[in-house]
Amino acid sequence: MSEQSTATTPTTTNPGATSVRLPLAHLPSVVLPGATVTLTLATDELRRAIEAAVQNTDGRIALTGGAERDLAVVARVPNIGNLPTGESAAIVQVERRARITEIETSTGDGATFAVVEPVIDGVVSSSVEAAMRELRATLELIAELRNSRRLPELLRTVDSPGQLADSVALWAEFNDDDRLRVLKAVDVADRVDALHSWARNHLNELQIAETIRNDVSEGMSKQQREYMLRQQLNAIRKELGEGNDDVVGEYRTKLDDLDAPEGVKTFIDKELDRFERMSEQSPEHGWVRTWLDRIFEMPWGERSDDTLDLIAAQTTLDADHYGLDDVKERIVEFLAARKLRHDRGLDARGGKDSPSGRDNRRGEGSVLTLVGPPGVGKTSLGESIARAMGREFVRVALGGVRDEAEIRGHRRTYVGSQPGRIVKALQEAGTMNPVILLDEIDKMGSGAFAGDPTAAMLEVLDPAQNHTFRDHYLEVDLDLSEVVFIATANVADTIPGPLLDRMDLIRLDGYTEAEKVFIANRYLLPRQVERAGLTPEELNVSDELIGSIIRGWTREAGVRSLERELGRLVRKVTARIASGQLSNGTIATGTDAPLTIADDDLRDWLGRPKVDDEIQHRTSSPGVATGLAVTGAGGDVLFVETTAFPTGPDAEPGLTLTGQLGDVMKESAQIALNYVRSHAAELGLDDEALRQRFHVHVPAGAVPKDGPSAGITMTTALVSLLTGRSVKSSVAMTGEINLQGQVMPIGGVKQKVLAAHRMGITEVVLPKRNGPDLEDIPQNVRDEMTIHLAATYDEVAAVAFDAA
Repeated sequence: MSEQSTATTPTTTNPGATSVRLPLAHLPSVVLPGATVTLTLATDELRRAIEAAVQNTDGRIALTGGAERDLAVVARVPNIGNLPTGESAAIVQVERRARITEIETSTGDGATFAVVEPVIDGVVSSSVEAAMRELRATLELIAELRNSRRLPELLRTVDSPGQLADSVALWAEFNDDDRLRVLKAVDVADRVDALHSWARNHLNELQIAETIRNDVSEGMSKQQREYMLRQQLNAIRKELGEGNDDVVGEYRTKLDDLDAPEGVKTFIDKELDRFERMSEQSPEHGWVRTWLDRIFEMPWGERSDDTLDLIAAQTTLDADHYGLDDVKERIVEFLAARKLRHDRGLDARGGKDSPSGRDNRRGEGSVLTLVGPPGVGKTSLGESIARAMGREFVRVALGGVRDEAEIRGHRRTYVGSQPGRIVKALQEAGTMNPVILLDEIDKMGSGAFAGDPTAAMLEVLDPAQNHTFRDHYLEVDLDLSEVVFIATANVADTIPGPLLDRMDLIRLDGYTEAEKVFIANRYLLPRQVERAGLTPEELNVSDELIGSIIRGWTREAGVRSLERELGRLVRKVTARIASGQLSNGTIATGTDAPLTIADDDLRDWLGRPKVDDEIQHRTSSPGVATGLAVTGAGGDVLFVETTAFPTGPDAEPGLTLTGQLGDVMKESAQIALNYVRSHAAELGLDDEALRQRFHVHVPAGAVPKDGPSAGITMTTALVSLLTGRSVKSSVAMTGEINLQGQVMPIGGVKQKVLAAHRMGITEVVLPKRNGPDLEDIPQNVRDEMTIHLAATYDEVAAVAFDAA
């Protein structure tokens, strides 16, 4: 038996009440009038009594509890159902006390019945009213000390003394003996006295606890005041020349205990000698003291012990991320190399005698760089690697960094100078061997006069150099060879070549719809439900509903927007439950049935869909073809639109290009047009039509685009325009074309195919030489799509157009 609510049920008195015959059941604990409880039908006696109540007595039942057998309560059964565990249960609303006058012994499998006489509260006397006023005053003090909202509400809404006593006993969660004492107090005066006795004792307990808290708080305030006064006194003595703290002595004590390289300790000692000779009025005095504070904040000698357990690492990655098997395999390989070097006694600088007779500092391998669209889990993968290795994790945001000093630090000659982000990351981690995530490394820019931060990163990420990294502010060598650097980027194209050469790229190309549904059920939805204050049993979101959200409201490579939409949905459910607007759900009705949102009602919860199926509409007219591209947000679908118009008598036929196209893409458009003109006969085109001026546009116009992979798409759009045949809406394509009509290979195949799959495209044309790349595409995606490999444009046209 579990209590679901302490809400009071208004007691109605009936002077003409007579004895009634009701099913009888005994409960292990006492229930009071006004309570609403959920009873699991675990015993045959209770089950038969509940069934008899529903069938024969308009849902009414008599219940006894604990050691009491003569006094019962009359309750009503509004609902019977099943718990999430599958057990049968009934909701019972307790109405009033009743005396048992006769018990009929059950026969066979029938229920036990009893004749009960309802107990009606009598007229309240003046003495009871006086006791009630005292009780209310005491309860108001209790509500104030306990900062309760429910108790003041009971005092405002419940007028009957007997009903208020029962309600307060429910609110205070009396134990079984105290509840029995209140239940047996049939006389209202006795009931009020019992509650008043408890209230006085409880008030005394609360007041004592409050006094103790105040004493502790006052003691702390006194200590803080004394500390401030001592600090002020020290400052006054210093101004008067009556005292001088041994600052240099404290620094030298720290230096003696410092576990730093000898070169670093020697440099600090020289700076201390200089600091000791300086006058406090010298501007440089404050600079050197700040530098000393910063360098002693470095975690010299502090290192985390690696836990290179490959099985545990794989378990951690699997628990934190779904899918991404290729990525996880590469990370485990990375950890395996570190484990093998550790097991064979090779340290970060090459360890044992190397064949060349010098340190093999490239033994650590290159830097892992996770490249993929937003929301695929790059940052969380870095956290999982740190957790698997047992190391501290620090994230360094590099997006928008344009100053070399952000990486190397400012020189001490500048006002307000400070160390760079790498040094700050070590200080934040508290160890010299953390996992540092260099987030959004592709978005660093050249600062021109401020230096190039990407060039500064070369020394940080090069295993042959980073053992002697020098921050401009600290001016000492820092050994970064034990730091595990992991970089993230949306695209690799904007990373400078020398920096990219030091990286080992791991591509995260996005998730399929099935993977997103699984991720939403396992990670995203439970997190949003917990944040909203709900429980998993209160909201049921089906896989079909999540799929509808993916298709109609997100359509992204990752799951960031999906989590945002699920969060919106859960918050709206919470708001309606809290405001009492829902007609179903556990909180709304007190039942155990979760709120289930129908797919047809999704628009009412999230508003109109944010994406629609535009491919069929866009490609319904000749001159439009569907292409595939890779952007910073992952794979995407783009449309190539063409039109033609006659030229004047003195004008030359030509080509107009719009849509913020880069130089490579402009050349692809010119190659496509020249191929069409040179192969007009093979394509069945009229020479006169080719003398027109053509306009090629690639929406959206505000987004820059470049690359050669739209070559066959542009060619198909021009052929469609000149032949008057529409391109099949189910087909998308990508591939470079040359002047001979050969389809050349391109990159980003997996991301492009996944984008086509998200858009509902069923056929994709790829270059034949990209055939090996199909192994990277999930099998379920390949099963749902038809992928055509084309070596020449004739094969592309055969797929793009319906047979004539």
